[in-house]
Amino acid sequence: MEFQASLSSSEYFVRYTALFANQYRLSTGGKCMGVPEEKEFAFLVGGGQTGALMRVHDWSHSPLGAPNSWPQSLRSIVSVMLSSEFPMFVAWGPQLGFLYNDRYADILGAKHPAALGGRFEEIWAEIWNDIRPIIDQAIQGHATYHRNLPLLVNRREHEEQAWFTFSYSPIRDENGLVAGMFCAVMETTDQVLAERHRVEEVERLRLLFQQAPGIIAVLREPDHVFEIANNAYLQLVGHREILGKPIREALPEVAGQGFFELLDQVYRTGEPYVGREIAVRLQRKPDDPLEERYVNFVYQPTRDYRGKITGIFVEGSDVTEAVKAHKALQASENELKAANRRKDDFLAMLAHELRNPLAPIATASELLKLTAADSDRVKKTSDVIARQVAHMTELVDDLLDVSRVTRGLVTLQHETLSIGRLLAEAVEQVRPLLEAKRQHFTVHAPDEQCFVRGDRTRLIQVFSNILNNAAKYTQSDGQIMLTVSCDSANVEVAIEDNGIGIEPALLPHIFDLFTQAERSPDRSQGGLGLGLALVKSLLELQGGRVSARSAGVGQGSRFTVRLPRVIADPEPQQEAKLRIRPDSGKLRILVVDDNKDAAVMLQLLLDAQGHETLAAFSANDALAIAQRTSPAVLFLDIGLPDMDGYELAQRLRALPETGSSLLIALTGYGQPQDKERAKEAGFDHHLVKPAKPDDLFSLLVK
Repeated sequence: MEFQASLSSSEYFVRYTALFANQYRLSTGGKCMGVPEEKEFAFLVGGGQTGALMRVHDWSHSPLGAPNSWPQSLRSIVSVMLSSEFPMFVAWGPQLGFLYNDRYADILGAKHPAALGGRFEEIWAEIWNDIRPIIDQAIQGHATYHRNLPLLVNRREHEEQAWFTFSYSPIRDENGLVAGMFCAVMETTDQVLAERHRVEEVERLRLLFQQAPGIIAVLREPDHVFEIANNAYLQLVGHREILGKPIREALPEVAGQGFFELLDQVYRTGEPYVGREIAVRLQRKPDDPLEERYVNFVYQPTRDYRGKITGIFVEGSDVTEAVKAHKALQASENELKAANRRKDDFLAMLAHELRNPLAPIATASELLKLTAADSDRVKKTSDVIARQVAHMTELVDDLLDVSRVTRGLVTLQHETLSIGRLLAEAVEQVRPLLEAKRQHFTVHAPDEQCFVRGDRTRLIQVFSNILNNAAKYTQSDGQIMLTVSCDSANVEVAIEDNGIGIEPALLPHIFDLFTQAERSPDRSQGGLGLGLALVKSLLELQGGRVSARSAGVGQGSRFTVRLPRVIADPEPQQEAKLRIRPDSGKLRILVVDDNKDAAVMLQLLLDAQGHETLAAFSANDALAIAQRTSPAVLFLDIGLPDMDGYELAQRLRALPETGSSLLIALTGYGQPQDKERAKEAGFDHHLVKPAKPDDLFSLLVK
């Protein structure tokens, strides 16, 4: 037999089987044992090479028998199978005779065509033990489905690992009984190996990415499913299960922040996106509030070998700390600028406040020089000087208080105190201002006594400062109300007025140093903006706190002080020690100060009181005069040029002429340690310049 060279291998096969069938019929008188007549195998028409092979196959050795003996149920399923382009096979009868189509012949490999009509068990003997339980289920009437089932097959004269996705379904005969099974199958070896390779590649990249210090993630498909996320990325979002999840499911709290939309845009357009210091709010721990982080990142689309976008590569870094540090630096710079502005304002205020009293003092001194002795005019002039010096002293005292508090040098004398008595003394200090402005002052206090523990002088200073502010910043005929309340733990004092109020922008800074509300150009209220800062600091040193509230400009204000309550009677006040003073009357007094003006003025003041007063302008002069005159009282400056006042006091104590004299330190040094040092040096008293005349005179009276 000869065939044209132009015919394909499939055409050779069809023509060869047809010639074989015709010759066989001629040799048997027109009939072929086991080979169906044309009208009897119409259901085998088509089916490609396998269908042609079925039509000429010798079925005499097959457990299926000749096709003309097959029941209609088998013929129908075989007809469907042969016409399908999907790999299929049928196993029929007790011995599971095997039939299949062209697509399945590719799966059989070298087992084809010998497998046609054979026994299922013999065809796939090497995997029979693996698939027998599945076959039994089908024969028992149960359909099954298996995805990527691994089987070790031998179809090309060697064993190979292959994977298959298939379903086994029972086939029923005309009586409704299961007579065989049907299988639709797809070999997935290439896909499984490709997926394995992809997974291995992903794992290799994951291990590589895990070592990267920056955040890295790989998203795939339009839903942006997490395929890779390194440790840095998981640390950023909070360690949670995100792999295999679409980003909208994995990070639901990010919705509405613009990131999902950016990913969609990059996937759709193929254009990468770069973000710098972008804020993202993440729930890094379950049930925690959203935490704001800052990230630099790149969204880079990834493509397959055809150039089709398959995912997005995310790379970046968590720059939260750097951004916060930068913001903190900016805030610090802004705060420094604000502090500098407050300092400049304070210095301007200080210059103004100091010039105000200096002007009348200078004028008064000139008036005293130019006018004849007129007792009435001298008295008025002296009153002006005294008032302005008192005002300057208050300013200096405030500055010294701030210095002591901010440096932690305040010494507090704690005792149990009645809040009512403290407030009464504070009100008494402010009463002249209240009466001058005809303000209506009311008090609401409980019947029970409430006690606190603290420093009496400092607590009176706290309440008088707040009351003084209320009076200053409330118009004439205005209302000021003081309310006291107590509970088991605290004593609360509220001072409320209907004055000028506090601007909302100023309220958070009302207790800062040098803070004041805007004032008119004449700065009629005066002050340096230190009072409330002192109030806050002094209260905190004694376990208390203060708060301020105001509805705004023109709406008044309310200051509330809260102190821990002491449930006990106050400790009895100790009697002050009696000072040992020289006998009253005319005294010989020595004033020692290198500031000649100060020494002479004090000398004149003491002379005016009827005392015999001497002056020395150095320590050595003072020692000489003291030995010569034996003064009963000595006022000593500390900052002397030849020796300090402490050493001078020690030497005076060693002299028989002044060993029992009254030594009074009169100095600008007023810190607690200065007073202690003065006591150790032998001083009896310590006064801070400028001392009030009454304080001076009180020390000279027994």
